[in-house]
Amino acid sequence: MNGVTILNLLLLLTVRNHAVRFPEDAAPFDSVDHHYSRQYPVFRGRPAGNESQHRLDFQLMTRIQDTLFIAGRDQVYLVSLRESYRNEITPYRKLTWRSSQADRENCALKGKHRDECHNFIKVLVPRNDDLAFICGTNGFNPMCRYYRLDNLEFDGEEISGLARCPFDAKQTNVALFSDGKLYSATVADFLASDAVIYRSMGDGSALRTIKYDSKWLKEPHFLHAVDYGNYVYFFFREIAAEHNNLGRAVYSRVARICKNDVGGSQRVLEKHWTSFVKARLNCSVPGESFFYFDVLQSITDIIDIDGVPSVVGVFTTQLNSIPGSAVCAFSMPDIERSFNGRFKEQKTPDSVWTPVPEDRLPKPRPGCCAAHGSAESYKSSNEFPDETLQFIKLHPLMDAAVPAIGDEPWFTKTRVRYRLMALAVDNAAGPYGNYTVVFIGSEEGIVHKVLAKTAPFSLNDSVLLEEIDVFNQAKCLSSSEDERRVLSFHLDTHTHTLYVAFSSCVVRIPLSRCERHKNCHKACIASRDPYCGWMPHGACERIPAAVQSGFEQDVEFGDTTRLGDCHGEIIIIIIIIIIIITFSHTHTHTHTHTHTHTPNTHS
Repeated sequence: MNGVTILNLLLLLTVRNHAVRFPEDAAPFDSVDHHYSRQYPVFRGRPAGNESQHRLDFQLMTRIQDTLFIAGRDQVYLVSLRESYRNEITPYRKLTWRSSQADRENCALKGKHRDECHNFIKVLVPRNDDLAFICGTNGFNPMCRYYRLDNLEFDGEEISGLARCPFDAKQTNVALFSDGKLYSATVADFLASDAVIYRSMGDGSALRTIKYDSKWLKEPHFLHAVDYGNYVYFFFREIAAEHNNLGRAVYSRVARICKNDVGGSQRVLEKHWTSFVKARLNCSVPGESFFYFDVLQSITDIIDIDGVPSVVGVFTTQLNSIPGSAVCAFSMPDIERSFNGRFKEQKTPDSVWTPVPEDRLPKPRPGCCAAHGSAESYKSSNEFPDETLQFIKLHPLMDAAVPAIGDEPWFTKTRVRYRLMALAVDNAAGPYGNYTVVFIGSEEGIVHKVLAKTAPFSLNDSVLLEEIDVFNQAKCLSSSEDERRVLSFHLDTHTHTLYVAFSSCVVRIPLSRCERHKNCHKACIASRDPYCGWMPHGACERIPAAVQSGFEQDVEFGDTTRLGDCHGEIIIIIIIIIIIITFSHTHTHTHTHTHTHTPNTHS
């Protein structure tokens, strides 16, 4: 064991011994096994060309208008979200973009296996209402193209994918357009040593993070980017440069850059960001010793949580630690407070990191946007004084971590051997849109459906409504345990569906399974599912979107004290069994009697 593993074990023991409220893993109200979930439609790609078996090799899902784009190896499939009521997931259009023979041969010459030398689609973002910008690994020679959204025809010329798309399908990346410019985060070289946050296309020269500077980026895994206000925010995890005394610890980060950043002066930070700052995301269980979930796995877009713009993420423990997962939410105001706080520095290579005193900050404040705040008098970032530019070049890290909303996770899972990897949030669940439901996917193909208590709350307030074994072993190609890992979700509240992506397939499930409570009034109310209600005609059903009365539910408490047990169903089943047994016995007795009587007649 290395230092990080030992530290995590000690922390967990300490927290469990001393913290007052360390959460227990709650049992789900309902467990849905694979026998039940195999009824749900599965999409695994289509045969292509002369290949005997075409793998989906899922890379991403993104929604543009009413179409879900599912991208994999050499293919992009278009699925209409308006027709998700069908029993199958049937793409209405397919884009095929394969690497050329020359690119595949060059890829093999570089030492890559032929299975790696395909064109894995890693970027698919709308450029405007007419065009989609799509990039693929292209046999370790990344390329990008524009395609028309109405007919998927190639529009224009191929564009280099360097710093826009990774070389390897296993590498993470993000991309978005804002104000006509492409913001991307990926690795910009074959050896994956040059991690970069990059802006290109549109007006102005390209900007990037400093190359090979571990204070800026250290082996990052980029997970998401959002456009918000004057900034673009990037969410990722990386090796923590400020935490190197106990091994290679991974921390979760949020970084921010100004959209009007045009780079520094010819002396300092020319063609580099002048506004790049980053802060740690703190998802932890409080106590006398905090227990941290340091590794961000997935995070949402900015959504409204109790009237506050926020993001929700799923975090895990360090890879070499005991498995544990948590869901934490972070408000955008809290993120901004961290960026407006003190900076962190390391005075010598072997010294500890300490906060920078406010009186040492140059003016305008490092990391701010030109024409805003303390830099209001500067029209452009390339006019900033050298002192400001030099400071931000050496001090991109903020001292204070961003606290989770309520300083606690919404949900934790710590007593299982698997980790949670993906999530989607319905922040307006139920007929009145006043509940938050979180869907969390695991390494083992299980989807956890959680009724989240958002405010005020404590660790044990959220409710695990369902555990659904979604992975379809029969229909999804599975050659290893990794194939069961949930990679991504797309939640569509309009059609009440959740698309669950695995490497080899995509499964579509409804957000609720009210029918499992059938005609049992008590079970329906006790389920506490905001999507389900007890109807006057004596059935538990999904509440249609426009209906706000004429049903019964109790999401807050699931109080069934006034309701009797559902013995009626049991009695009916018992009666049916008795009838079957009686009929069988009577039939057997009659058959036996006839058989013994016949010989006597013959005699």
